[in-house]
Amino acid sequence: MPMYQGESDPSLQALESHQDDILKRLYELKAAVDGLSKMIQTPDADLDVTNIIQASEPTAISTSALDLNSVLGKDYGALKDIVINANPTSPPLSLLVLHQLLCDHYKVLSTVHTHSAVKNVPENLLKCFGEQTKTQPRHQYQLGFTLIWKNVPKPQMKLSVRRMCPIEGEGSIARFLFSLLGQKHSAVTSTLIDSWIDTAVFQLKGGSSKEQAAVFRAMNSALGKSPWLVGSELTVADVVLWSVLQQTGGCSVPVPTNVHKWMKACENLAPFSMALKLLK
Repeated sequence: MPMYQGESDPSLQALESHQDDILKRLYELKAAVDGLSKMIQTPDADLDVTNIIQASEPTAISTSALDLNSVLGKDYGALKDIVINANPTSPPLSLLVLHQLLCDHYKVLSTVHTHSAVKNVPENLLKCFGEQTKTQPRHQYQLGFTLIWKNVPKPQMKLSVRRMCPIEGEGSIARFLFSLLGQKHSAVTSTLIDSWIDTAVFQLKGGSSKEQAAVFRAMNSALGKSPWLVGSELTVADVVLWSVLQQTGGCSVPVPTNVHKWMKACENLAPFSMALKLLK
């Protein structure tokens, strides 16, 4: 009996369904291969001595989360990987705080690696992203966050292994990571935030006791007017300054009252308290 227009051959339908299954499998395979290729082509990721830990089940995505494609660009079939090198003798706490904040906004695939030149990394640093509890296909995540413990003078970050020069310094990396949370600021507020971060890195962390005392006076004054350093909301300036104070042991000068209250307010937030445990 001849086929009329509009009728569908069952064998053709079965073939099309089979083709859709094959394309889906190829997409998943491409995502996995692209992820592996990024690890292999990154000289920082020495897989001879590797400790891989996957974060716990991601939380629901907030409606205020930023569209990652608008910032990181579209890369069909491949997970967007942020790769950070950090020295285990000076853990960049701000980056660990920001990692947790990102996990609250996105589905993040988190891994920890140890470079072969690094020996005796503390167990708490190897498990800084938590225990591995669940494995999902890479394409189901929105962002990859890879931390490599390595002997580097300062933290380094790469997003695109092939096309991107590394971003260096805890402050610069923190700025980038915080921008992924989608918080918007005016030009004046952004300038204040940048000024505080530079103050943390150049005066509080590497300055003399006189410079540190001046920073504490400025912080105490600002925190007497608002709960956070730049207004009524937590910003990356709070994250970086808190991290530097923890790394330096509070510096060599007394901590003013408002600064002490602010530090306690930071530590009452889960991302800060989790990072603080790594120092114990």
